[in-house]
Amino acid sequence: MEQSRLFKIVYHLLEKGKSTAPELAEKFEVSIRTIYWDLDTISAAGIPIYATQGKGGGIFIMQDFVLNKSLLSEQEKEQILMALQGISATEHNQTDELLMKLSGLFQSKVTNWIEVDFSEWYKNTPNYDVFNLIKNAIFNQYTITFSYFAREGNYSNRTVEPIKLIFKNKDWYLYGFCLLRNDFRFFKLTRIKDLEISSDTFIREVKSSHEIETVIKNKNFIHAKLKFSPKVAFRVYDEFTDNVSKDNQGNLYVNIDLPDNETLFSYILSFGDNVEILEPDYLRHSMKEKLALMLEKYIT
Repeated sequence: MEQSRLFKIVYHLLEKGKSTAPELAEKFEVSIRTIYWDLDTISAAGIPIYATQGKGGGIFIMQDFVLNKSLLSEQEKEQILMALQGISATEHNQTDELLMKLSGLFQSKVTNWIEVDFSEWYKNTPNYDVFNLIKNAIFNQYTITFSYFAREGNYSNRTVEPIKLIFKNKDWYLYGFCLLRNDFRFFKLTRIKDLEISSDTFIREVKSSHEIETVIKNKNFIHAKLKFSPKVAFRVYDEFTDNVSKDNQGNLYVNIDLPDNETLFSYILSFGDNVEILEPDYLRHSMKEKLALMLEKYIT
């Protein structure tokens, strides 16, 4: 208990800057004499603690003590606080206390530089619950079960050993070992339903971040050239940023690698009649066939 109180006294002085013996005695519910004994112990441990009398006086820890004793530069401290602020944004303020403590320890002001909102503009319910449950399962190495809707349209029940949460191309994915497929798989969080955390734990060798990134990059892609109407310029610049060129009529052109699967056509069709596939020819032909099939449904 004494060691815990000593640490709390040090932290309190680092955070507040100064205090008095009566204030410390009241806060830690001990006598003033005990506080002085504690201060002697702290000083004997090498922490430069001192006291001044009179107006504005009190008990202090020597200014810049943490900086002198720390191996961290000011830039490294700032990076740690920024990283914690980013974590706090996805934790719904569960790391705020740690952030406050390190801010006091580093004698730095926390800048509220990031906010993460898991809800869509057009949805009322956030995906935070799924994200947080999976995160906890990863930290505790619990298997999870859920219903999953694959892009091919099929539905299946999965049991997965969760490894990592990945944010890729504006969406969150779970990367884990699927016991149904007996292999590592990616699962889009928005397609995960009825998620439950099992009491079963797992131990599995995890692929490196480089290997995971290689798996993502090795998926099949088509290099396409697309032409867009000026009417959808806002969306083109939102989604393709620096890959956009423009002609004298205001039409926009994009050269981009797109996934070679059914989602490709759904994505291009989401632009309606404001997009045209220029290259490759076989992709133009495939789109023409799909549009013909769609037209047949509306011919009476």
